[in-house]
Amino acid sequence: MKKYWHVIGIGIQNNLTYRVNYLTRTLFSFIPLFAMVSLWRAVYAGKAPGGSLSGFTEQEMIFYYLIVAVVDVLTAVNEDDWQIAADIREGNISWFLLKPIDYLWYRFSLFLAGRAAFTGMACVPLALFIFCFRKNFMLPHDAAVFAAFVVSLALAAMLQFFISYTMAMLAFWFLEISTLIFILFAFEYLASGHLFPISLLHPAVQHVLLFTPFPYQLYFPAGIYMGKISGAQLERGFLAQVLWVLAAYALARFAWARGIRKYAAFGG
Repeated sequence: MKKYWHVIGIGIQNNLTYRVNYLTRTLFSFIPLFAMVSLWRAVYAGKAPGGSLSGFTEQEMIFYYLIVAVVDVLTAVNEDDWQIAADIREGNISWFLLKPIDYLWYRFSLFLAGRAAFTGMACVPLALFIFCFRKNFMLPHDAAVFAAFVVSLALAAMLQFFISYTMAMLAFWFLEISTLIFILFAFEYLASGHLFPISLLHPAVQHVLLFTPFPYQLYFPAGIYMGKISGAQLERGFLAQVLWVLAAYALARFAWARGIRKYAAFGG
């Protein structure tokens, strides 16, 4: 376990080298959020005061985007899939086949390091964004809700990483996987609740989406924090989230095992 803590430490140091890049990326990532907030304010302007849309008041809708921004900062995969694919394509994984280190957990350690560094850089601009919309800020109902949110957040991070890791494993079979990664990102952006809460969709579409891993990456943790998901729905959601994490992990292991049989490196 010590070696992975060492990897995390080195990963944080390496990521802090690009702190200005992280800060700039964070600042520009909030521009679409301001646009979405302005859009929803215009939508609710046509409704009676206190009116709601699919169970969301104007305050809740704006706060939804705030909490989604927080969840995204803490859990999103940032270029890890590209780096893994590059390791495979360039033969860098040969080193890991000769050393007593598991490549999946090595990459997961770097993912955690990246999230820690990115969160550190994003704290100030994120705090400023929240301050600008402080009137819409909501605290969790109680400590139990916040604890459930934190657990869901950890599961969401693992789910996102294992899915991205599995996608990167396609580099064993394809020279270029950027198109496949962009297709996955498009599905995640729409079906995870990043663009809008999936409760706005038709009930039949919501039902189908809940059988996919995407809502458990963003919408589910955000819904827990806001108190939109509770009781039996919360229990079913946690069960589905855990099952998807286990399925994604198993698929990641399977893809590595099959891919490494096909892998060949020469020289070096």
